[in-house]
Amino acid sequence: MTEEEINLHLREIINTMHEGMVLVRPDGSIMMVNDALSRITGYTREELMDQPCSVLGCDVCRKSRAEGRAHWCRLFDTKRESLKSCHLTRKDGTLAHVLKNAAILQDSQGRAIGAVETVTDISELDKRDLKIRELSRILDAEEGFQGLIGRSPAMRRVYEILERAAQSDAPVIILGESGTGKELAARAIHALGPRRDGPFVQINCAAFNDALLESEIFGHVKGAFTGAYRHRTGRFEEADGGDVFLDEVGDVPPAIQVKLLRVLETKKFERVGDNRPLSLDARIITATNQDLPELVANKRFRQDFFYRINVLPIHLPPLRERREDIPLLVEHFIRRLNRSSGHAVSGLTPEALDRLARHSWPGNVRELKSALEYAFVVCDKGLIGPEHLPQQIAQGAAACPPPADVLPDAGAPREKAELIEALRRTGGNKSAAARLLGVNRLTVQNRMRKYGLDMRKVVTE
Repeated sequence: MTEEEINLHLREIINTMHEGMVLVRPDGSIMMVNDALSRITGYTREELMDQPCSVLGCDVCRKSRAEGRAHWCRLFDTKRESLKSCHLTRKDGTLAHVLKNAAILQDSQGRAIGAVETVTDISELDKRDLKIRELSRILDAEEGFQGLIGRSPAMRRVYEILERAAQSDAPVIILGESGTGKELAARAIHALGPRRDGPFVQINCAAFNDALLESEIFGHVKGAFTGAYRHRTGRFEEADGGDVFLDEVGDVPPAIQVKLLRVLETKKFERVGDNRPLSLDARIITATNQDLPELVANKRFRQDFFYRINVLPIHLPPLRERREDIPLLVEHFIRRLNRSSGHAVSGLTPEALDRLARHSWPGNVRELKSALEYAFVVCDKGLIGPEHLPQQIAQGAAACPPPADVLPDAGAPREKAELIEALRRTGGNKSAAARLLGVNRLTVQNRMRKYGLDMRKVVTE
């Protein structure tokens, strides 16, 4: 085949490429695109021809244009860009994560006559990575019911409700104390529902301040606020076709509650700093360990938002109300810990099991797991005895309700009382108290501020 024949069929050759390609004139107008670029962006060839290249909304290109030296675009000075990670804005407003290569085209005298860019869409790789991370967290889900362990009547009722709720697309709210397995319940709904092949995306609403939480949920565009140097895909976009799990929903600020309420009603949302509406194709699952009706009564949670998320409530029982499941949970955790640590622990002595059965478990299943992890550090083989358990369990410190002086306010909610007890038992160590309660350290700090707790008074009184 001659060079002339190759040039004759160049368009057909280019259209066989999997990567998107665009040719740009020196003034920035689009001269040619291939079929792959149309597939990636959603624009037809006719819609892109002669348009400024800025129509593709690339966040890296915006920076390059702003930093243009002798030319309007930095590329005309650098001559070449390789494997630049960036986001293009599709015609429907969604973001496409791509890797871009670009080069200047020159004539025989070395004058720039245009630029060529190729882009590789890696959005599907992002989704695959998300799925891998999701699966890596549930490697042991084959045990019990979708990772939930227990055969008590209370847990059997939970399993039945989860199976039924999974078949609906209505909002679900999972209620229960810290450490009862709310995340596992949410994952069970996802795994049993019609959206199981889509992503499961979760966000801990207590782990971010107001501005970051809004960006985390909805995403933002470049320049939306100080520090927004790139486009960011929000969790709602990541959850397209699947389920999004908003944990600690009781900590969502009222301003964001209003926006979430509108999303639930319209199935539309906007990125921070953008006014283009995007469609939400995901089921919303929420969870909290707080008393939402009480928060509503105290004007700390919007009533209309509460009614909208409280369509299918599921209550998870605390461990003290299903003590018959403790031996089964112990067996499950010992099996996992033996596998991960290489130890050869065969079980618990009757005395140690009695201590576990008598403990009140304010941190629920998560506290039980932490207690056994502690025991594995002290005992690496044979049977775990009372002497191998954490001191507060071995001595029965939490086997009965705390004394009256632990509850400084007779009308204080259970959450406040448990927080005070955890801080006293850990000598004011917030990280240790968080592990005991089955929450993160930031949640402990937030609750201390909410209840106006002074660490010195809590620990010394």
